[in-house]
Amino acid sequence: MFFFLVTGLSFIFFMKCLALKPLPSWASEMRFLPIRFWKDLYCTMCSGIKRSHFDSSFGFPLVFSMEQRPPALKHVKVEVWEELSVLDLPELALECILERLSPNGLCNMAGVCSSLRKMCTSDYLWERHMKQKWGGIIGPMAYREWQWFIASRKNLESSEGIKLRGLIKLLCRAWPFSLFSSKAKTPDTQKSDLPVDSIMSWYIALETGRFWFPAQVFNRENGHIGFLLSCYDAELSYDPQTDTFQARYPPHGKRAMAIETGVQWERIRAPPVETSAHHLHISDCLADLCPGDHIEIQWRRNKEFPYGWWYGVVSHLETCDDNQQHCRCLSSDSIVLEFKQYNPESRWRRTIISRKDHREKGNEADGFYGGVRKLCNADEISRWKRLWPPEVLQ
Repeated sequence: MFFFLVTGLSFIFFMKCLALKPLPSWASEMRFLPIRFWKDLYCTMCSGIKRSHFDSSFGFPLVFSMEQRPPALKHVKVEVWEELSVLDLPELALECILERLSPNGLCNMAGVCSSLRKMCTSDYLWERHMKQKWGGIIGPMAYREWQWFIASRKNLESSEGIKLRGLIKLLCRAWPFSLFSSKAKTPDTQKSDLPVDSIMSWYIALETGRFWFPAQVFNRENGHIGFLLSCYDAELSYDPQTDTFQARYPPHGKRAMAIETGVQWERIRAPPVETSAHHLHISDCLADLCPGDHIEIQWRRNKEFPYGWWYGVVSHLETCDDNQQHCRCLSSDSIVLEFKQYNPESRWRRTIISRKDHREKGNEADGFYGGVRKLCNADEISRWKRLWPPEVLQ
């Protein structure tokens, strides 16, 4: 600014000097050109200073030169793209993504919108999770129990005039997933409530421990010595806090219901047969049993007790003397069953059953032996061996 001030004063003095001398006629028109030039330049500089941005390093305004004026703004056509949604993905790609979600992830995704809710609650996605976690301990008996459970719930709700599904209302208190987090529901959302008879409902009922299902427990009552290498029917409920189960053993005789907590996963199995614990199992393997075969046999203390399955092996008759070349055990009508977890002198070490006409046999002193099932699966046999007691039983 100082430069412009000095230049302006000098120009004024110069113009006064020129006024003392006569000028040509054309000079009177040219004398106003510098004034207009400097006036235009001054206005341009002032507007440039007002619009300029200060440099971040030195703090002085940056002024564009006359030769480097910024290009004039042009009208540019900007095309705005809409944001893509996960629902815009191909159906196959979306299914692949949902298949890799955990049960918790599926429940959270189902709370996003009605479209995802329909997909995330489908039986197709939840069937894999059901088999992966519960397939080893859930059998046909548990499924029938579940069907009876939901049927009784529907009948109860219908008789009492309950509009909301009571099961889902109960489950939402126990499993705080976003699927059940909405408190106020419109009529549209009520129609899309999770079906009680879906696999997802069954999974949640098992996961929260609200549904007691029938199964069998190895070495019941915390491995009581009287139940080692046995497997008894029980009703179980899952505890998600400890990742264990609570077992209820049915009462028998004068004995009340026994309850056991902290039952580990490896001690539970789905019932291999659908025979009730109070009925004799029909043995269909007696004709093929030979020494060395692994078996399970029903046994109960007395007539009032339920049957439990006990592990044993088929042994040679005394006439064979364990000689494989002269063994005639397969052609004999008698089958020797041996329970090697007991001392050789124990009264429960060996028993003999009929191959052709086997029925419940025994007495009040030694107990009663029931049906027999042959173990053909190596996993079943190895599971019994892992439960072998550290000491021989008396």
